[in-house]
Amino acid sequence: MKTTTALLLSGLSLTATAKDWPMWGSDPTRNMVGESKNLPTEINPGELDDETEAALLDSAKNIKWAAKLGSQAYGNTVIAGGKVYVGTNNESPRNETQKGDRGVLMAFDEKDGSFEWQLIIPKLGAGKVSDWEYVGLCSSPAIEGNRMWLVTNRGEVVCLDTEGMANGNDGPFKDEAKYMAVKDEVVKVTKEHADIIWIYDMREELGIFPHNVSSCSPVVVGNVLYTATSNGVDWSHTNIPAPNSPALVGLNKNTGKLLGEEASGVSTRVLHASWSSPAYGKIGGKDAIVWGGGDGYTYAFDPNPVKDDEGFDIFKELWRHDCNPAGYRKKNDKPIKYATYAGPSEVIGTTVISDGLVYAIIGQDPEHGDGVGQITCIGPDGKAKWTSKDTGRSISTVSVAGGLVYAAEYDGDIHCFDAKTGEQYWTHETQSRIWGSTLVADGKVWLGTEDGELHILKAGKELKSLATIEFPAPIYSSAVVANGVVYVATQTHLYAIGK
Repeated sequence: MKTTTALLLSGLSLTATAKDWPMWGSDPTRNMVGESKNLPTEINPGELDDETEAALLDSAKNIKWAAKLGSQAYGNTVIAGGKVYVGTNNESPRNETQKGDRGVLMAFDEKDGSFEWQLIIPKLGAGKVSDWEYVGLCSSPAIEGNRMWLVTNRGEVVCLDTEGMANGNDGPFKDEAKYMAVKDEVVKVTKEHADIIWIYDMREELGIFPHNVSSCSPVVVGNVLYTATSNGVDWSHTNIPAPNSPALVGLNKNTGKLLGEEASGVSTRVLHASWSSPAYGKIGGKDAIVWGGGDGYTYAFDPNPVKDDEGFDIFKELWRHDCNPAGYRKKNDKPIKYATYAGPSEVIGTTVISDGLVYAIIGQDPEHGDGVGQITCIGPDGKAKWTSKDTGRSISTVSVAGGLVYAAEYDGDIHCFDAKTGEQYWTHETQSRIWGSTLVADGKVWLGTEDGELHILKAGKELKSLATIEFPAPIYSSAVVANGVVYVATQTHLYAIGK
């Protein structure tokens, strides 16, 4: 046990590189707040070439560069070490010898957007039930130094070299050609391919059953990687194929060895899938993993695993809080059916830690439509400090800055609450569906919509719209900021915005 604890705590750091955005949410607390200044609001993304779909920047304003992605992009952008990474699909293949539906992680040069390398991930072949067609890669990588970690559309945790194959084939894994091939395809590995260090297959090792997609973005603290497993229901939406498989695990970031898992029974109660990403920070003065479960509860775990009665290494549950009001789960003592307007929801957006408090918001798969929702502020004891039903269902992550909480809901509204009391100050209607999350940077709130609009609002207790920018394609991912540049990924292109 001493060895395991030392392994977990060695190299512990909760601060990310100040100017980069090296993981989803920037740092382990997952708070969507950036530090950049002098960000422009006068923006013109230009047009797209009708034949090639290339971004035409002749008429663009404050666009440093734009890079072509696939036809769908749900993975949020990450910036570290001079490179920009984003998940997409393979509908605009960079390698003409590897065509067809696949998940793709693309790496670009931060300065000019030139393409550097890609990880090409074959589909599971299970269809919509576990690896939805053309959705691509939904996970955002976590990066430290020359290593990065992500969850693939195949339910694998993968460690990669940030340089790709440009500096040779490092690590124990040497069969990248076979991994990236489909059927009898012969892949010639070049410097434009990814360099895989190790792979941990959660489907094989843990027996999980990902529902629709594997979407978690891992968090790395010290020598440990924490990730959800996306374990969920099958095609019937009533049967849980792997109720005894963990919904959250910890792996050794250097080797991929399993170090611990949750044993709270989340998978036995999962409503749809455990898609939310874990956060890590101080709760009541103690380090904790905080995570929103697919059962609609938010959990806090001790990050140091202990042996249970059966000899498994588990993360001890510190507390759990039901983010659904009782009236969402039952009416007249009878359970309310899931995926109905009035029924219970899971936590899909990432839990955020700020000033020792936890912020969580509930929601469902967008295919389920609108429904009742709630945002909850949870104290160190696991009890609600405040709640608000003024938000409907949400798949977004909140931003906490300047004593305020900014939260988006799927039906198109952006809300501003007092972070300590829950008092609502304003609501901004975008008139469009919202999949992404709010970003607070440079005194502004940034958020993209399904209509392809980037809304820029003034941060503060008074609502003021600064600009609404129209992009050529829908925006389903979240805007992020690094080194004085805002990155917006539409379904088809990645834009670097800066003066």
